Amino acid sequence: MQQWWIVLAAAPLVAGCSGAPTIGAASPMLASVADRLHSRAPHANNVVVVIMENRDYDLVIGSKEAPYINKTLVPEAALMTNSHAITHPSEPNYLALFSGSTQGVTDDSCPHTFGTVNVGEELLGSAKSFDGYSESMPSDGYTGCYSGEYARKHNPWVNFTNVPASSNLVYTHFVTPPPTLAIIVPNLCNDMHDCSTQTGDTWLKKHLPPILKYNKKNGGLFILTWDEAAPDKNGKNQVPTLLIGPTVKAGQYNQDITHYSTLRTIEDIAGIPCTANACTAKDITGVWY
Repeated sequence: MQQWWIVLAAAPLVAGCSGAPTIGAASPMLASVADRLHSRAPHANNVVVVIMENRDYDLVIGSKEAPYINKTLVPEAALMTNSHAITHPSEPNYLALFSGSTQGVTDDSCPHTFGTVNVGEELLGSAKSFDGYSESMPSDGYTGCYSGEYARKHNPWVNFTNVPASSNLVYTHFVTPPPTLAIIVPNLCNDMHDCSTQTGDTWLKKHLPPILKYNKKNGGLFILTWDEAAPDKNGKNQVPTLLIGPTVKAGQYNQDITHYSTLRTIEDIAGIPCTANACTAKDITGVWY
């Protein structure tokens, strides 16, 4: 009885109603409360993002070459079945996911230098933390365009003068405690760019368990996505995007989202201002406990 009365007392603030409510199934006030609870705002204590490469949605989800993704991750994930990259090729999508804009880049050229706002700079300026991790990068703070299986085109934060070199790190393993936002980019083979879907799936099977275990205990969120659909089978640039964590309800969700939606969700979780095109994108909704 006490919990029921708390819901009724709080409801006018949520619904903006006045006057005495009518209690029952047809009450618009109670419907507003139910709608708010169903579409609860994004929340988590930290976010870890892993970005993979060049796979159309149908080449990953349901693929026999990705048993770990399909048999282990999908059953515990909010699988976004209507998720899209911004453009082609790779580099502008990484920039979009990091800064809310392709920054006018239309190819995989290197190097670029920008001073515009981005999620890393905003986190660091808000007494929060950001680190970007690139597998096979020669050293922390490296600014070269290529080195073996490392490519700067897949490392957006290195292009921004307002993100310190100390946030541009080599990835070898998951470091705890993580920053408010950690973005991890596997190398050109392990991200499926140069190697098979199975190679990437095997890499995820090796590296994700510590991340998922930490997030489960600490209220963190894990996001797995792909930079672009290649080949773009249906012309929609549809990519897999999965959200996993104790604040997320597993299931399949058909909300139309892009990399800007994912960025907006991360920014709202962190409580920082939106950036560029992320400001007109909607949060990922309906998936939150």
